[in-house]
Formats: sequence, C-alpha cells, structure tokens
Amino acid sequence: MADGRLQGVVSSGSDIERVYVSSIAAGTHELSCRTNNNRPCGGLSNGAPCNHIALLAEEAIVQYGAEQVVRFLRFDPDMEVTIGHQIVWMLDRNVQVASVSPAAAVFSRFLRHLSYLELPGSVEALPELHWFPAGAVAR
Repeated sequence: MADGRLQGVVSSGSDIERVYVSSIAAGTHELSCRTNNNRPCGGLSNGAPCNHIALLAEEAIVQYGAEQVVRFLRFDPDMEVTIGHQIVWMLDRNVQVASVSPAAAVFSRFLRHLSYLELPGSVEALPELHWFPAGAVAR
C-alpha cells in the first residue's frame, strides 16, 4: 500500500520467468496489470479484474488485515471482507484500466529489494527496508 495504490509483484501462474506488476488505485479503483516486459495483462480486459489483481488483494489481506486494506482502498467500511477475492467482487465490473501504469517503478523497486536477499545476514539497519516487518536475528 503505497503511492495511493495497493500494488505489488505477482508471479505468473503459467510461466516461471514472468511476473506481473498489479495495482488497484485507492478511491477510483483503477486497475493496472503489466508483465515484467511492460506488456498489458491479457486477463485485464474490458475492465474486469484479472487473477493477478485477486492474488494481490489476497496477499494484502494476509499481510495487513482485511479492515486496513478495505479502508485504504476506500470501500464501504461496513462491508465484511475476509478474503482477497471479495475485494475483487466489490470492484465495479466496468472499472477503468489505468492509463498510466506504475509498473516500471514498482518492478524496479522489487528488483532492488530482491538484491538484499543476497547480502549476508546482519543486525545493521538498511534504511531502504525500514518498512519490512521482520529483521535479521543476531547470532
């Protein structure tokens, strides 16, 4: 949840070498889903959400909780949501596909964060990862 969007990198279900940058804009609920090669997702047609959007919402609920995700996206706070697919069902079936995609910036940030997995374990803080919920354990 950043930059006014629920956004993230989602693995392709059919190609191990492909990932998608998917997002739902808070308030307007504009959708965006593009491959790592910056091609539009074939499942996001006619304004209907694709499976990548559903998986994004599913993981957001796991990480942040349904109430916080619903509030961030500015859905009716009285709606009971327990799984990400319910968020997709709440989206208007004629929702707008975003004309400007955050894919390049999100994917670039994702690749930069992946590079941290190659660093040796440390208890030293990494300022860029201040948001990450887990830290290294001192041994």
